[in-house]
Amino acid sequence: MDLFKKCSSTVNEVNRALALEIYPFFTPIESVQDHRVTIDGREFIMIGSNGYLGLAADPRIKEAAMNAVKKYGSTCSGSRFLNGTLDIHVKLEHDLANFFEKDGAIVFSTGFQTNLGIIPSIAAKDDIIIIDRQDHASIIDGCRLSFAELKKFRHNDVKDLERILKTLPDDKGKLIVVDGVFSMEGDLAPLPEIVDMKKKYSARLLVDDAHGIGVLGEKGRGACEHFHIMDDVDMIMGTFSKSFASLGGFVIADKNVITHIKHTARALIFSASMTPSSVASAQTALNIIQSEPERRKRLMEITKKVLTGFHDIGLDTGNSVTPVIPVIIGEEEKCFGFWKMLRENGVFANPVISPATPPGRALIRTSYMATHTDEDIETVLDVFSRCAKQFGLVKT
Repeated sequence: MDLFKKCSSTVNEVNRALALEIYPFFTPIESVQDHRVTIDGREFIMIGSNGYLGLAADPRIKEAAMNAVKKYGSTCSGSRFLNGTLDIHVKLEHDLANFFEKDGAIVFSTGFQTNLGIIPSIAAKDDIIIIDRQDHASIIDGCRLSFAELKKFRHNDVKDLERILKTLPDDKGKLIVVDGVFSMEGDLAPLPEIVDMKKKYSARLLVDDAHGIGVLGEKGRGACEHFHIMDDVDMIMGTFSKSFASLGGFVIADKNVITHIKHTARALIFSASMTPSSVASAQTALNIIQSEPERRKRLMEITKKVLTGFHDIGLDTGNSVTPVIPVIIGEEEKCFGFWKMLRENGVFANPVISPATPPGRALIRTSYMATHTDEDIETVLDVFSRCAKQFGLVKT
């Protein structure tokens, strides 16, 4: 059998979607990722970005990136382990640890690599990892690389988590891994109850808070701060590609855990380090997150307005309480059709299908920025209302 035979089915699906003009992926954007973007020379309201604080267009971020390139060049030409550590990497890690009031941090080149690195570094073949069934793909792949035994509990079901924990032997290392904010539907993990389970069954807890840091909590430290459990979580993972308007990832933990990760995480040791421009832009974003809490306040005002507006229209937004707000459609082709209608009306959103969401639960993933204007939001709600009625999603 030809190894490449499987490629044909993918190509056929892509060509079919292109022919029907419902292919939504790899869209070239011709402008900065802001509340409005340009595609094919046309302006769209962007509600499909993870730049929750709207910092990608901030002149301070741009200036910091350019200055870093002038001083350090375009790349470090090596891994952190060998020649790729700059003084700005060390400062960023120091400041991140202080921000979270922990004593250790390490940055990775991407968020995906962060989970690929830290999970196999902490859990090995004689350990057990317990994850939520809707955890991010990077968590799942990190678990596979660890060779640890993997257990999955029903989404946000603490009773099912305890059912699993009860069966595990006391002499096995146990790691619970959950998203703080689930990236497709914007719902929160029940972290206080999960912390109770962690303590009761002597496990460790890793929270991937990529979509919560910068957004939730009094100081913007994410879902763990939102639930007042910062001291009870063993490791907090985050990314720079969302609220930080950069690229990379990081993990916060006890300094001994960080030292272990630094010397054993293959995704860190064998990857080129974060580029100088990425480090500088993340550092500047961290400073802004700490000094401008009004951005989070504005973002949550927008979130409440959209949730209320969608509910008034009659749309199903699941259990979202965050700036990630899904519109549940159901069938995949229907989801693509609705996405196309939104695009024709000048709104950029993301259609999400299995395996990123459970089968039969295709959705339009919308997400919001602190820089969205009142006019943007009013237009979005008007477009969704008209399209939902025309498409038969809600009763007219």
